[in-house]
Amino acid sequence: MKIARETLQFIFEVCKSSAPREFAGMLSANGDVITEVIVVPGTESSDESAVMQLFMLPNIHTVGSVHSHPSGNTRPSDADLELFGRKGLVHIIVGAPYDRNSWTCYDKDGNPIKLEVVEYKFKDEDDLL
Repeated sequence: MKIARETLQFIFEVCKSSAPREFAGMLSANGDVITEVIVVPGTESSDESAVMQLFMLPNIHTVGSVHSHPSGNTRPSDADLELFGRKGLVHIIVGAPYDRNSWTCYDKDGNPIKLEVVEYKFKDEDDLL
């Protein structure tokens, strides 16, 4: 899997704007490139956790999850590992200060993996007409 540079930048920005509360969402891909972050309706966020109401997830294929750790620690908690094992193949944790040096990607077993950041051509409105 890879992630679009713009999608990763969006993740950094939404994590910053959510701080000091945790942000959480699901990841969707176009082929092997993660291009979207789906915010799950009913997600509850606090300084210590973000709980997604996964039964509220629209009928959209997801490849994993993303969430922030305002503490800056990007290691997964036991609750994170439980989610990783149930939902998807790739999971991103972004720690403060929410930049290109403060995130880690994990596989479904909680092992750190490399997620290549790539340029991706998003379709603009003119392409959709």
